[in-house]
Amino acid sequence: MADSVLRNSSKTFAREMVFLCREIKANYKEAVLVNQLLRSATSIGANIHEAQYAQSKKDFISKLEIAQKECYETEYWLELLFETDCIEEEKYKKMQNECGAIRRMLISSLKTIKSK
Repeated sequence: MADSVLRNSSKTFAREMVFLCREIKANYKEAVLVNQLLRSATSIGANIHEAQYAQSKKDFISKLEIAQKECYETEYWLELLFETDCIEEEKYKKMQNECGAIRRMLISSLKTIKSK
């Protein structure tokens, strides 16, 4: 069940980030930064999804660790775009909170898996 919540949350987050990135590109033309944000934000869910089909426990852990790193990178790009006035504060806080929630689920999942 926890994996399902994590997969669903990461996919919803990716979808919201696609819409946000479209909006930023339409209004600010920060293409390079927006592309980085879009890449890292969508990679979170892609790696979580890919982990379902891992060949081993080590591979599974690796995919979740990559997703966790992508969360950290996404938080960086969101912060940078917010600090350069490309994202409104309300949207920034919402997306940072969602990304942080996914990151915390990943941390918890990784601790549990590694302890077994």
